[in-house]
Formats: sequence, structure tokens, C-alpha cells
Amino acid sequence: MKKLLTLVLVLAITSLSFAQKNEIKAIEKALKNSNFADAKSATAEAEALIGSMDDKSKAKFYLLKAQALYANGAGTDANIDEAITSLDNLKDLESKMGKLKYTQEANEMTTGMVNSFLTKANDAFTNKNYKVAAKGFEKVYRMSPKDTLYLYYAASAAVSEPDYNTALDYYVQLKNMGYSGVQMNYYATNVETGEEENFANKSSRDFSVKAKLHKDPRDEKSQSKTAEIVKNIALIYVSQGDNEKALGAMADARGENPDDIGLLLSEANVYLKMGNKEKFRSLMEEATEKDPNNAELQYNLGVLAAEGGNSEAAIKYYEKALAINPNYVDAYNNLAVVILNGEADIVEKMNNLGTSSADNKKYDELKEKRTQVYQQAIPYLEKALELKSTNVDAARTLMNIYSALGETDKFKAMRTKVEEIEASANGN
Repeated sequence: MKKLLTLVLVLAITSLSFAQKNEIKAIEKALKNSNFADAKSATAEAEALIGSMDDKSKAKFYLLKAQALYANGAGTDANIDEAITSLDNLKDLESKMGKLKYTQEANEMTTGMVNSFLTKANDAFTNKNYKVAAKGFEKVYRMSPKDTLYLYYAASAAVSEPDYNTALDYYVQLKNMGYSGVQMNYYATNVETGEEENFANKSSRDFSVKAKLHKDPRDEKSQSKTAEIVKNIALIYVSQGDNEKALGAMADARGENPDDIGLLLSEANVYLKMGNKEKFRSLMEEATEKDPNNAELQYNLGVLAAEGGNSEAAIKYYEKALAINPNYVDAYNNLAVVILNGEADIVEKMNNLGTSSADNKKYDELKEKRTQVYQQAIPYLEKALELKSTNVDAARTLMNIYSALGETDKFKAMRTKVEEIEASANGN
């Protein structure tokens, strides 16, 4: 009886082994004929037997399963995700076995998939199909985890979609892994064109310089993306109504990098989004103390002062911004706006006057005061238009001022300018 049971057991194992081999052969045959539907069906049947497969058979099965589900790129998102997992399972298994029979083929398949995903993701991003781009970049990262840049690209695409839940997931992963995005860039000037070019690595740049194809090599570190990542995490929390988590994310980052001006500005931005303008102003002033030569900081403080009705302070900040950057177009625009805000009060007083001689005298005085306001604003508007010739708001404001001042020639010239800008904007 004991021998009979042993024989039955041997027959059962042999039968199971034949079944495994037959199912695997069925997958191979379907793949050979590019019949991915049958290959996928045979994969499902073989998977039911995986618990009894030896490691060598499992490794082969994982490769075939990945090929069947990927279907040369025609598989669904879910199938492709499963194919990536199957390739990972194969590599892990053979690594533990110490025998890499199918790993090379899996690596070649991975390279092909990565290149395909990257091409599709780049094309999708260029065409503003951000949802597809985010998924593509995330797949590239999953298949090549050392290339964390692609997870950052996936997060950026998800924000642009906007798909804030997905973006938050990616950004939190980046934050937790300490991703900064800082890398060394290698530049040199093309001898023939005179244009500076960025090289993929130092060795190729140095080789080109040595060959005298390029000159003036220089190395430059890229800016850290830490502040941007933490800011976006916080802003997404704000958009979800979770201000506590938003401030917590900022506090963690600031605690690790208390002197990072980018993080300080990001925290200020979070408070602004929350509607806390006083805290925003306080942080912006702290930022200007740390970075007094930053024109944008002075400009933002000017905007805040103007919104608060403090015209004198706004003008002071805008002038500081222009002292740092004389080509700051928006500062010229806003200076003119603040100055012209005084016109409304003057006009109201003029309209409320009567017809007595005293009122007529007061009217003339107010008219002169209004003219002075116009004359004070004109140079800033002219400079804004000079720096940005398509600045239709500056042109239209100048046109109206010249009309009010009775400067007919300048009015006509500016009216023509406005018409040209509008025609160009409309593609005429």
C-alpha cells in the first residue's frame, strides 16, 4: 500500500510537471505568432500552477508573462504595470538563485520599454497631454529607479493636468527620498557657431574641447528643486483644505534648511494662498533681509503694500526693485498704476465743485494737480512699453493720458500703436 501511494504521488508530480511545461509552451507558441491574446490567456492558466514550479521554470514564466502582457507596447496600462512587476520578479528571483539565465533578456526588454515610454511621455508633454505624460514618466522611473528625475517629471506633468492627488503622491515620494535634483552641468562654447552648449557629461565635453571643437569650458550646478517640491506639497494640501498638513510640510523643510531662501519664499506663498497676508508680508520682509539684492522680493512687497492701500510704501518697494533691475517691466507698470490711483480722488473732487469763482479756481488747481499725476506716470509707462513693445495696457493707458492732456499727435501715434498690438495679438 505504501509503495502504491508513492507511485501515485510520483505520477501526480510528473503529471503536474507536464502541465506546467505544456502551459509555458503554449505561451511561447502564441508569442512566436504575435498572438498576444492567446499568450495572455495561456499565461493566466500557467499562473495557477506557479506554486508548484521550480525556480528555473518560474523565471522563464515571469519573462513570458511580461512579454504577453506588454504585447509590444499594445497592452493596457494595467497590463503594462503587471508586466513591469513580472520583470522585477524575474530579476529578484534569479538574483537570489545566483543564475542569471533570463535576466539579460529581461534587461533588453526593459531598455526597449523605457525608451518607448520616454518617447511617448515626451511627446505627450509637448502636446499638453499631461495625464499620459505623467503615467509615462512614472513608468520610466519604476523601471529605472535610479533615474529619480523622471518621477519629478511625472509630478510636474500631474500638476499641469491638474491631477493633484497623483502629483501629491509623487512629490511626497521625492521628498521622502531626499531628492533635490541638483546636478552638475558641463558647458563649452561651440567654436563654429559661438553658442554655448550643454554636454551630457564631463568626459564628452572635455574631449570636444581637446579636439578644439569647443572652447571656454565651465561647470555649473543646477538649482535645487527641494523648495519647489515642498511648496507644491503644501499648496496641494491648501487646495484640499488641509492647512495643518501644509504648514507641517513647510516646517519640516525649513527646519532642515533654515537659511534656504527658496523655502522661505515657498512658505510665504503658502500663507498667501491661505489668505494670511500679514504672515506673507512678514516672511517676505525676512527674505529681503536675507537677500537684499533680489528685485522680485522688493516687487512682491510693493504689490502687497499697494493691495493694502499703502501707496507710499508700494512706490518705495517698486523703486527699490528698479534700482536692482532697471529692466523690470512689471515694476514700471505697477508704479504707474499706483501713481494713477490718485487720479480718481482728484476727478471726484473736480466733479463735486460748483460754478462760483472760488470753485472755478479750485477746479483749475485740481486740474493742474491731475496733470502732474499724469506727467509723473508717463515716464514709467513709456519705459514699460519700450522694454515690452507688445504691452497693450501701457500703450492704452498712455493713449488715454495723451487724450486727456490734449496732446493730439501723441494720442494719434499711441492709438495706432494700440491698434497694431491688438491686430498682431489677433493674428491679423
